[in-house]
Amino acid sequence: MGDYHNREAALESIRQNIAEFGFHSYGVTGSGQPHYGYTIGLSESLGAELILAGAYFYELNEVGEVIRSVAGKLQAPIARETAQIEVSPWGLFSLRKVDMSWAKTLMLGVFDYYNVEAIDAYQILPDEAHWTIEIPDLSQPWSVKSAPAWRWSFDEPWTYPIPRDSVALTNLEALRGSRVTEAVRWEEDEWEIFAGAGPDTTEAERRVVPLGILLSADPSLLPVVDLPIGAGLWRDELSDWHPWGDAAATDTSKADDPHTQLKPEP
Repeated sequence: MGDYHNREAALESIRQNIAEFGFHSYGVTGSGQPHYGYTIGLSESLGAELILAGAYFYELNEVGEVIRSVAGKLQAPIARETAQIEVSPWGLFSLRKVDMSWAKTLMLGVFDYYNVEAIDAYQILPDEAHWTIEIPDLSQPWSVKSAPAWRWSFDEPWTYPIPRDSVALTNLEALRGSRVTEAVRWEEDEWEIFAGAGPDTTEAERRVVPLGILLSADPSLLPVVDLPIGAGLWRDELSDWHPWGDAAATDTSKADDPHTQLKPEP
């Protein structure tokens, strides 16, 4: 009975938001998958729903702001792939039709609310300056090869010997595909993984993301999974990984290594 009332309350909230604002927006995060947001209700005014998948240039609350801003600039019917929408201060966005394999997996709320078997939806795509490695091409049927960071959204098994909800504090350079050069494990499910010098990364450039995103994008990061807590690895643009911290305790040559500055001050 409790589940029934909770569901009815959720549906009523969606109905009220559609009536007042023209649509309801969902933000989804956790369970080791990239965050994303989508709409329910734009089908009634614009003929299709919107989804912004991944895009870790934006925090989750900003994902919602981008979706609302893009929706506010569109007119019925949606201008399909020809639309170019500028949303200050978040950049220039375009639209791409969403394949049903993605829609049925990521936009469950739309199917539940309308009780339908198919919907029209468009992916909101950031411009190149705001692009990050986990943004998938939702116009193509999902495959682990084309969108490995999203495999756990499609019930692929978690095969790493660490918690599925493990996260990494990283920087936008790493999320844009630059070579990761520093990695350290601070907790059972928490890492710091940076492209470039971590201490030099500004607060505006830092992001907390599911560790699986980085592992999927770069197989050379797999050694970070086996790090003991308190241990780290470093490399330059050409070298293989070198131990740091507890992993280098028996290697005195690392004592003066600049990467020992990774650990934040108390």
